[in-house]
Amino acid sequence: MKEDKSKYVWTGKPRNFLGMAINFTRYIITTEKIITRKGFLNIKEDEILIYRILDKRMELPLGQRIFGCGTIYLRAKDSDTPEKALKKIRHPRLLTQTLDELIENAKLKYRVSGRDMYAAAAIDDDSDDDTDFACGVIDGPD
Repeated sequence: MKEDKSKYVWTGKPRNFLGMAINFTRYIITTEKIITRKGFLNIKEDEILIYRILDKRMELPLGQRIFGCGTIYLRAKDSDTPEKALKKIRHPRLLTQTLDELIENAKLKYRVSGRDMYAAAAIDDDSDDDTDFACGVIDGPD
């Protein structure tokens, strides 16, 4: 299957301890999603929609910083992949800024705000109060 590379915003590979990209993992970022492609003969792809990303974190260990690399961790509202790591990539600060713009544009496009993404996490399943909101029944003292 031929891919349309015109929508690629960024593509890269993890680097080894010498800063060289010798492996079979590729990170692809489009305007809509982040794709991790792994494998040589058997290829596995994992995708996260950009508007579902909640938080990101960057780590710059000394060994990676020497070669201009770093790791970006993404936390998303995704049941399949709640956390994704873009490991040992070149120019992580530049990619973080690019991701900021893509996330903001995607959330505006789909009209998603922060409170929409956290609504499911705000539901307390282990509530000790006597109110059952789903059924509308209140089990109080008689």
